[in-house]
Amino acid sequence: MTLQPVLTEDGSITFFSPELNEHYHSVHGAVQESMHIFIREGYDQIRKFPARILEAGFGTGLNAFLTFLASEKEGKFIHYSAIEKFPLEDRLVRLLNYPEKTDPAKADIFQAIHESPWGMDIRISEYFTLSKMKADLCEVQLQEGFYDLVYFDAFSPAVQPELWTEEIFRTLYQSMKAGGCLVTYSVKGSVTRALKAAGFDVEKLPGPPGKRQITRAIKK
Repeated sequence: MTLQPVLTEDGSITFFSPELNEHYHSVHGAVQESMHIFIREGYDQIRKFPARILEAGFGTGLNAFLTFLASEKEGKFIHYSAIEKFPLEDRLVRLLNYPEKTDPAKADIFQAIHESPWGMDIRISEYFTLSKMKADLCEVQLQEGFYDLVYFDAFSPAVQPELWTEEIFRTLYQSMKAGGCLVTYSVKGSVTRALKAAGFDVEKLPGPPGKRQITRAIKK
């Protein structure tokens, strides 16, 4: 894809895909959006550590980096797995300014997250281990009862409808521990119905600036 850098309202960079007519993050603030949805309503809800997190849609690495910062600050062990079919090119990664907007001293960690090899566990720090999978979410095999939390951050249902199905959510449901949660930005009716059909209890929560609501789904 041809990607164009876009400066969002909180000063952080995202990308726009003309082919998909979609941004990677909210133009109201990339860091602000990820902090609200995935850290505050996801990571901060974990009650037992060490914990395992799965991200569907690694993209710019923002969610992974913010989770690293949280685990480092709190001294909590995280094993972070991420699935991405189309990794960003290095030249695009260099345009991202997330360390500058969050913790400039950790810029080397952000780079390490992107440069770490695919298909193996890499210890990024004492508290954070990363495992990146270059794969299609529709085809990947996931271990059952393994994850405490899922960040579902694929492109929108309008762009990637095949990823927002009951079948995909059932696979994720089976991969999660009882009581685990899935968080995502979409509150589309078809997404809510697919999550419920897969077995989740679904709740809508207040969203970040520019978005009225988001979704959190709990494995019964």
